Amino acid sequence: MSGRRLSPIEIRFLEDAARADFVNCSIRLREGEYQYNLVNAIAEFQLELMFPDVKDLTRKKWGEEKANDLQFVRKIQTILKKMEKSNIVRILPKKNPWQLQRYALSSFKFQDSDKNSVVLATDEQFKQMQELLRFTLTEQETGKTNYAAVFTLVFFAVLSYAVVVWSLVQPMINSGVFIIALSVSVMCSLALGRMFAQ
Repeated sequence: MSGRRLSPIEIRFLEDAARADFVNCSIRLREGEYQYNLVNAIAEFQLELMFPDVKDLTRKKWGEEKANDLQFVRKIQTILKKMEKSNIVRILPKKNPWQLQRYALSSFKFQDSDKNSVVLATDEQFKQMQELLRFTLTEQETGKTNYAAVFTLVFFAVLSYAVVVWSLVQPMINSGVFIIALSVSVMCSLALGRMFAQ
């Protein structure tokens, strides 16, 4: 994974697809055809907790030259639109208007129009994806905790430095307040230094 944080919507798409049973679709998913190649490519991305756009998919399955061929990319977008209407893929909301639409599978198991069962991931791949998702979510939670700890330490460091300065500008320095405030500010600064060093 690229270290990118997953949004709540992305997490929901991953969990829904992993839990979903066979989805009936009104198109063929025969190996070697565009639809199958696209579904397979999206599955590969999704198992790595990534959501591809049309250029990512084209690049992965047909190479860089085809990804830069505007006519071919439009053809792939048309196929993806049909696949969305058939409930195979879902479009994720855009974060920025200039970004390309990103796609997710509604399931990893389909029954196509010819009544063929198509399974895009093994049990082992599902387990690996769930482990990766669990690890990523734990990492994101740890990151949130670290931000709260950093904010708290910065707050107390600034507050205690302000008390030190206030104490120094008084006509009579209260040594107890000065020593306690200076000690707190030094401890907070050291703790911040250790956190950023890790």
